[in-house]
Amino acid sequence: MRDSRMARYGAAVAAGALVLTMAAPAMAQDGVAEIGYISPEDATDFGWNEQGLVGAQAAADSVGGTVIEAAGSGYGDIAPVLNQMVDDGADFVIAQASGYNTQAPAWAAETGIPVVVFDAPDATAPGLVANVSTDAFQGGYLAGVLAANMTSTDTLGLVLSANDVNWHKQAGGFVAGAKSVNPDIAFEQAQIDEFGYGDVDGGNRVTTAVIAAGADIIFGMGNGSSFGMLAAIENNVPEGAEQAWFIDVIGDKTSIDEQGVLLSSVLWDFSGAFEQAVADIDAGTFGEQGYVLDAANGGIGLLQTDHISDEAWAAVEAASAGIADGSIEVPVATSQEEVDALIAG
Repeated sequence: MRDSRMARYGAAVAAGALVLTMAAPAMAQDGVAEIGYISPEDATDFGWNEQGLVGAQAAADSVGGTVIEAAGSGYGDIAPVLNQMVDDGADFVIAQASGYNTQAPAWAAETGIPVVVFDAPDATAPGLVANVSTDAFQGGYLAGVLAANMTSTDTLGLVLSANDVNWHKQAGGFVAGAKSVNPDIAFEQAQIDEFGYGDVDGGNRVTTAVIAAGADIIFGMGNGSSFGMLAAIENNVPEGAEQAWFIDVIGDKTSIDEQGVLLSSVLWDFSGAFEQAVADIDAGTFGEQGYVLDAANGGIGLLQTDHISDEAWAAVEAASAGIADGSIEVPVATSQEEVDALIAG
């Protein structure tokens, strides 16, 4: 089924934009039954694209429904793909990329099919569009506490695949968490490109440079490019350390960590947000509010691996409790300039 559907989506993209002239299909009698899922890259990255699909499947399972998958659809004209989803019966679509924030809401207004988008609260429209955002800075803070407790060189690396607000949020939290442990800790930074999410070679190149500058723990934010970051960490060791370590984001790469360099990952779980979206559609309240992934609702967490010392994990747990009770307020950086200011401060 997946192969045949993906073939149709590929044909739709090749044909160019379609004009939808039919009336929007009625919502399934018992609520959402078919969830459309579209993402720019293949759902094989252990990250954004794959974890989004996992969340979509959980939401479908919660109502006994199914997922119509169109992962790997790129950032071009997605209208043909979305229209094909309508033909396949989709009555709700997850547009898993901030790069879809213009097209997806416009398509929802044209077709009447509700969509969720990311980091676009102004696109919210009752019955049609709801926004998902993340308090990723909370997970970044915990990762920073962990890194500062585990570093041998007192230099940490920040590697970003792209100029992305979620990456900046996590980076800012990471800086604040690390400096809460050691105010004098140093940081080396690198960004692959403006949109280098899937650039594996770029991830390897810039991570290698950051390690060469002395960073022994790399906080890498990348999607597909994270495989290049992982390779660089496996093959390079900074002076003053026995090895380099990787703190990943969104997913869990433990199953492919053959060299034992994955220290942790800031985990994102989309399931709760997507399940609530389905429930709100069924209740007729969709688009009246947005959804947030945070530590309190389980949307954001930190992976515990066997490489983490007991002392370091105790520090992480203490920081987590402080965030929960409000005694720790994590700064929110939404740009590279704000991350730089936190480092300088």
